[in-house]
Amino acid sequence: MSLKAKIEAVIYASEEPVTLAQLVGLLGDEAQAELDRSVSAQQTLSLNELEAAEADPTLEPEFDADNAGPVAEAGPPAVPDSADSQGNSDAGEASGDLATEPNPQTAEQADTAADTATDRSAVDAAATAAARAERSRLARLRAHFRVLLDQLIAEYAAPESDHGLEIREVAGGFRFATKPEYHDTVRGFVRTLKPPLKLTLQSLETLAVVAYKQPVTAPEISEIRGVDSSAVLGSLLARKMIATAGRKHVIGRPILYKTTREFLLKFGLKDVSELPSIEEFEKMAGQLAEQEEMAMGDPSPETTENRPELEGEESAPEPVAEIQSGESL
Repeated sequence: MSLKAKIEAVIYASEEPVTLAQLVGLLGDEAQAELDRSVSAQQTLSLNELEAAEADPTLEPEFDADNAGPVAEAGPPAVPDSADSQGNSDAGEASGDLATEPNPQTAEQADTAADTATDRSAVDAAATAAARAERSRLARLRAHFRVLLDQLIAEYAAPESDHGLEIREVAGGFRFATKPEYHDTVRGFVRTLKPPLKLTLQSLETLAVVAYKQPVTAPEISEIRGVDSSAVLGSLLARKMIATAGRKHVIGRPILYKTTREFLLKFGLKDVSELPSIEEFEKMAGQLAEQEEMAMGDPSPETTENRPELEGEESAPEPVAEIQSGESL
């Protein structure tokens, strides 16, 4: 997948506008690798052109274009007498200065201070150069991402493109939006959408009983839950989560209920067989009960040490032992 395609996928998947900084942080390494490959390809092309120019026999590097003749070999420049005399006078002054010997300790301290200043300036210069290089790299990456985003915007906005979407720059970022000419169609579709499903705890309990016991009657559901479930069944019927499945062949002919296809869609199930089994629920309930018993039966040492013992009352371990012995009998 190309870098442009990944940028398109990120903008499409995001609910909020995607900024250049987010794209650099997410896809900066891939963009840097792409820039490095581009620079390497340009350098290779330049080397090939240079080799081709060197291999061309018509080019003579030693030909002087201004004088229309070959370039003469340059010899050492002539030194005038005045310069020679000046050099002799400078040498004399230097020999006079050498006669005065400096203090060795002062010279050593000066050299140490100079080395320290040089090292400090070198470190500062290196840090400044690294920060400048990092800023330059980020600027190149932002410019590269901006070029790719401009290409995507142009591709989606082109008159010949058959896209119903476009990429807009909103609040400092980029996001997909429908084109203005399709707003009426989209508005009509949005009005037909159903609100999100919200079920109460009573509805979930009733729905679970119907899902695991279907087909099941209203009296059976009420018996399992311990409360009247008629109102909840009406709500689930209105939301098309359950439907009637005929009548049971008993006295009174009560109505049977079952789950619907809408139930499978809302819970993402292929069929009812994908529901967790009752044995799995029982195993989970047993594990939770064991954990609670262990937590209640093992008081913390601090609580045991700090608990006061009252005179004339039995201590706590004695009734526990009696219960355990009674259970063993």
